[in-house]
Amino acid sequence: MASLRDLGLSEYEARAYRSLLRTGATTAKELSRASDVPMGRIYDVLNSLEQHNLVRSQAASRPKKYVAVEPDTALDRLLENKRRELREKASQYESVVDELTEELEAAEPVQSQFWTAAVGADESMELLVERLAAADDSLVVVAGSVSPQFDLGVVGDQVAEELEAALDRGVDVSVLMAPELVDSLPSSVGDRYLDRLADHPDFAVRTAPDLSGTFELIDDVEVCIEVPNPLDPAEAFAMIDLKDPEFAGDVREMFDPTWEAAEPLSLGTGEE
Repeated sequence: MASLRDLGLSEYEARAYRSLLRTGATTAKELSRASDVPMGRIYDVLNSLEQHNLVRSQAASRPKKYVAVEPDTALDRLLENKRRELREKASQYESVVDELTEELEAAEPVQSQFWTAAVGADESMELLVERLAAADDSLVVVAGSVSPQFDLGVVGDQVAEELEAALDRGVDVSVLMAPELVDSLPSSVGDRYLDRLADHPDFAVRTAPDLSGTFELIDDVEVCIEVPNPLDPAEAFAMIDLKDPEFAGDVREMFDPTWEAAEPLSLGTGEE
């Protein structure tokens, strides 16, 4: 059940305010009896309610009398107080995150080696999106075939969204696809490409025949690789993420000549 305490009032403050609504203008002594707030606390409680702009006092009267503001006004003021507190808290948390980001990134090993794997469509997609979002400098996406593991419409939209976010962070993005894959992309991906990606100076997409495998090269130190099922190569099985600068360098050396020989994508842009 909702309570005035949910909006920041103490139990005594809530009792006093509700009692004032019933009694109308009254003295502190009378309010203490009506609300069961001890006389030794009633003035502190009334002062606090005045600071919240929930009661008004009649200072000219002797003894001094108090009256509650209308419920709608009181609740709006309490709500605004809570909103202000939340904004201040959010700002504090953002400052903490900024400070911790600098601290933790400074402590991260630059040349560390690490690998992890995800099995199954949902887990693999979650890992892929996480690693795309981690790119700071460069991102290479190579798609040699349509993955049977994923719903291409869902994955295409999610990957395109992550590529757009990477560009917003200042990441250089290169996408290399098999020509047959272009025709399989959902219209939503094509629309996003034309509207938001195609003209971006840090984005390029090309096509090349005979591509094998699907992988992402992240910041030239990390490779995310789609793994086929060993019992059925036509079926995707898992995603492996390998952070190894030496291996990533080898992948880059193999990628660059293929990229140079590839054809720029034409997707209804009028360009060749």
